[in-house]
Order: sequence, then C-alpha cells, then structure tokens
Amino acid sequence: MNAVPPIQTAEGLPRSIAEQLKQLIYAGEFRAGDRLNEAALAVRMGTSRGPIREAIRILTGTGLVTPVVNRGVFVRKVSVKEMLEIYDLRALVFGFAAERACEHITDRERARFEALLDGMDRAAQAGDSGSYYDQNVQFHELVLVLSQSERAHQLYDSYVKELHLYRRQNFNAPGNMRRSNVEHRKLYEAISKGNATKAKQCAEEHIQSGRQRLLVAADT
Repeated sequence: MNAVPPIQTAEGLPRSIAEQLKQLIYAGEFRAGDRLNEAALAVRMGTSRGPIREAIRILTGTGLVTPVVNRGVFVRKVSVKEMLEIYDLRALVFGFAAERACEHITDRERARFEALLDGMDRAAQAGDSGSYYDQNVQFHELVLVLSQSERAHQLYDSYVKELHLYRRQNFNAPGNMRRSNVEHRKLYEAISKGNATKAKQCAEEHIQSGRQRLLVAADT
C-alpha cells in the first residue's frame, strides 16, 4: 500500500481521516468484509490511534463500516437479497417524497436542481464518478428536503447508509451516469411542473433502475 501523507493540522483531524478512508473504500482498496486495523492505519496516516478510532466511529455513523463485538470494525457487507429489499423500500419512500416535493418547490430550488443536473452532466462527460456520485446524493437530498417530511427523510437516510458503497460503484461506468441523469431530469421536470403523479412515478422508476444496475453489476 502507498503511504498516505500525514495531515498537518489537528483541527478536524478525525473527519479528514474519515474522508480519506471513505475514498480508499470507494476506490476498492478496502473491500466489503475487510477489517480496518487501527494500528496499521495509524502508521499509514502518520498519526496516533485516537484520531483513527474517532474516524472509524464517524464512518460507522454513515453505515459504511460496521463493528463486530470482539472482532473489530469491518467494511459493511450486505447480501444481494438485502440490497434488493432496501432498493424496493427506497423506491416507495422516494416516490412519496417526490410527490410531496411538488407542493413546496420554488424558483430557488429550481435553480439548485438545474445546477446539480448540469454538474452531473459534466461529471458524466468527464468520467468523474466521484463528483457524479456526490452531486447525485445532493440531488436526492434536495428532493427529501422539499418533501418536508421528517419521517420520510429519516427512513430514506437509513436505507441509503446501508448502500453507499454499492451505489457509488454503480456509477463507475460513464453510461450508467448518463442514464441516471436522464432519469434525474425527468423527475425534476415533473416536480418543477407540480405534477405529483408523474413525479412519484419517475422517482420510483429511478430507484428501480438503480436496482437493475446493481443486479447487472452483481452478475459481472
């Protein structure tokens, strides 16, 4: 493994380490089921074990890693069956949120949606899956915020936490990014026009398309 340059400032150190670890996981250096060794990571990051331990706690909160009693902390591993069930539940909640979002959208949110859509188009064209995924998360978050349903938002976030690693890998292919953003645009247009029925349909179909991409990836 290549050494990661030590972080020079103590302020925000655990969060900085957590971000580096997240990127290493997304890049496939740590795979689903791998154990995170605090001592080895401390040497690699050029720090003590305390900030590493806190960074791992941060990642645990995101659902990207999971602790196992008396064994350590592991990169989260979810079975295909579990993932498919989570996608089905996400589709229902996201459809509900999109339907509700139609009631609350303003020109300010329209501008934000359009900026994200344009940014994702640029990321897809450049083959930048990291940038695409981050903006994709922001797009979905904006729909949830506009729903003004705290319960739906909490449910959706709980499902997303379990799937970050797998969803991130879905966008490694530029074709997947382009297709995903076509779906985003259809959803945005429905929300922008206040077409609640269409928005719900587009939102559910978008999540189910992601489910299908997951199945294709699992077979390869």
